[in-house]
Amino acid sequence: MLSSPAEVARRARGRLTGRLHSLPILALHVHTACNCRCVMCDIWKANAAKREIGADELTPHMEAIRALRVRRVMLTGGEPLLHSNLWALCDLLRAEGIQISLVTTGLLLDAYAEPIIRTIDEVVVSIDGPPSVHDRIRRVPGGFAKVRRGIDALKRRASAPRIVVRSVVQKANHAVLCETIQEVAATGADVLSFLAADVFSPAFNRPSPWDETRRGEIALDSDDLPILATTIARAEQECGDRFASGFVVGGSRSLWRLHDYYRALAGAGALPRVRCRAPWVSAVLEADGTLRPCFFHNAYPRAERLDDALNSPEAIRFRRTLDVARNETCRRCVCSLALPFTREP
Repeated sequence: MLSSPAEVARRARGRLTGRLHSLPILALHVHTACNCRCVMCDIWKANAAKREIGADELTPHMEAIRALRVRRVMLTGGEPLLHSNLWALCDLLRAEGIQISLVTTGLLLDAYAEPIIRTIDEVVVSIDGPPSVHDRIRRVPGGFAKVRRGIDALKRRASAPRIVVRSVVQKANHAVLCETIQEVAATGADVLSFLAADVFSPAFNRPSPWDETRRGEIALDSDDLPILATTIARAEQECGDRFASGFVVGGSRSLWRLHDYYRALAGAGALPRVRCRAPWVSAVLEADGTLRPCFFHNAYPRAERLDDALNSPEAIRFRRTLDVARNETCRRCVCSLALPFTREP
């Protein structure tokens, strides 16, 4: 959806003043529990204390959502499909003409295919490798097969939502990128994007950032980089049509950027340059009412209305002083909202 000239002008003013006049994207942590046990995530460890956003909790925010002209809501978590009444939330949002993206492990897509078709515009599903690799990373036996059945159930419908697959590149799968591309393409997904693993932030239910030992279990080190480079080169040869068609978001440059990212973490180069507009165009509302500029930065001060929290003096000061090119959180960020898929010269 293209932005109007007035919308572009409002965002430009926001970049200068730090005040937000619109918020195109809102991420909702609708449920804190998860049905995977992923090696690179700690969200599942909070299952015993699960929490969800109900329609009655979202309703008071709807006036602010209208005022901020929210155009897309990302339902995330945890696993949104574990929510006790997700479709009531979706109906509330769709009544405002808001597009909805569902960020999911994919394990329950088959079970909820009908309401997904009715209410969801885009499904973002995680696949971390060919079947045996994916299942090992997610620690769900038969998980890949369940995801595949779910995508099949959606694709059989004429009005299927757009299917986006995300794959986190890490120690457990960096040698099988070509196989990952081939397996994901075979599911009928529309596009595939690769991300690096977040190993530094306290996001994803980490009480504190991981220590060096835990980071070393996930992040690639200097011994892994030659294998990754060989794997990328092989993917360029064997999956070239998938890059050329745009099926792999950012083409092979996105994979070489991941190589450069992990190379920097291994102390052999500078982190790739990041350009990001997330704090100016989006926000993350967590199940307990915490509001963040993105998944990785500290929370804004609490307020009864979203727009009041977004435009509190502290929030405005944060955006006015945020230098993405220098901020350590931003420089280490793995998010793909605005990453340029280019390598440093």
